[in-house]
Amino acid sequence: MLSQAIWWSSVALESILLFRGFRGRLASRYPGFYFYIAFVLIQDVFCMAFARLNTQDSYNSVYWTAELLCVLVSCGIVFEVYRVGLAAYPGTARMARWLLAFVIAVILAKALLNIARDPRWWSEASATGVESSLRTIEGLALAALVALFLFYSIPFGKNLRGIVVALALLVCWSVLCLTFASSTSGHAHDVWKFLYSGMYPFVLGLWLAPLWSYKANPQPEHEVQLEVEYQRIASFTQRRLRSARGYLAKAVGS
Repeated sequence: MLSQAIWWSSVALESILLFRGFRGRLASRYPGFYFYIAFVLIQDVFCMAFARLNTQDSYNSVYWTAELLCVLVSCGIVFEVYRVGLAAYPGTARMARWLLAFVIAVILAKALLNIARDPRWWSEASATGVESSLRTIEGLALAALVALFLFYSIPFGKNLRGIVVALALLVCWSVLCLTFASSTSGHAHDVWKFLYSGMYPFVLGLWLAPLWSYKANPQPEHEVQLEVEYQRIASFTQRRLRSARGYLAKAVGS
């Protein structure tokens, strides 16, 4: 069965990635990425065992819950890409991570609020909706980072480039499949779900080549004013906040 082949190939490729990550000491360099691979490997094994012992309806609920957890963990890869790629610009990286964390927190807060109002709200449709939103945020964050690197001519290392390219492909394909799956039914819906899961082993294969061994991220050949611009924006923002607090204190005092 083709779905079983996708499952087993994913487990095999995830195991090889983890083995090479610890053997080549990449796991300590990219802990967020390898934590994601380990998490998905455990999820794959668990879901395979659960599918054999339970009904299809209960399996679907567990599968989409586990899938959403995997997407949440994959957000850690985006944070890590910013951390490694902008290591020479800590202020810029910190601001970007805080903005990304805020947007993700808003999406999760909305999902939890819906569940609290109606426990029956959690279904495949709602799970795919939240997952699509998170994947879209991931895609926008990756696009912003690539644009930043291209604009300031900041070089990508082999490892980081491999992570970004394959993750961007996975994110774009996931958003496409989830969008069409949510708007179709019957056989077409099943086809888009299959295409959604079928891309994952291909992405794992794309990760395997650039992450076979560690390659340090190269330093820019010329000075980049990115951190200087961040400090200028941060100083301006702090001055505006102090002014706003002063106006507020005068308004309260009067």
